[in-house]
Amino acid sequence: MLVSPEGYEKLKKELENLKSVERQKVADNIREAKSHGDLRENAMYHEAKLNQKRLENRIAELEHALQVAQIVDEAHRREGAAHIGSQVKVKDIQWGDTIVFTLVGGFEADPANDLISVTSPLGEALLNRVVGDKVEVQAPAGIQQYEILDIS
Repeated sequence: MLVSPEGYEKLKKELENLKSVERQKVADNIREAKSHGDLRENAMYHEAKLNQKRLENRIAELEHALQVAQIVDEAHRREGAAHIGSQVKVKDIQWGDTIVFTLVGGFEADPANDLISVTSPLGEALLNRVVGDKVEVQAPAGIQQYEILDIS
C-alpha cells in the first residue's frame, strides 16, 4: 500500500488516539452499561459491545495498514510529474469544468474532499503525468477526458 509521509503520520496518530482515548471511552461505556443490571435485556450494553467490536476492527485495520505501508519518498519522484501528495488541477474536456485533486494512497482517499487514491481509475490515469497531458478515465457514465493544467 502506497502512502505519503503525511498520510502515514495521520494513520499513526489515529491509531494512537483509538488505542488510548477511544478504547478507554468504550470501556467506560461498557462498565456503565453493566451497572444497569440484566445484560440480556440491556440495549445500552449491547450497543457498547458493538462499538467495542467496531473500534477493535478499526485498530486491527490500521495496524495492518501501517505494517504493509510503503512510504513514497521524494527521491523516487519524476520532476514535474504527478505523484502521491501532488495537487493536480485538471480541466474536464467535455464540460470545461476545472477541478483540483490531491493524489493520495488508498487508505487516505476521501473523494468527498478531493483526495483521490492513486489506485482509483482517475488516480492511475494521473499518476506520473505532466502538465499538458490528456488522460481518459473509464467512469460509470462513460469515458471522461481530462487535461492536466497544473501540478504542485
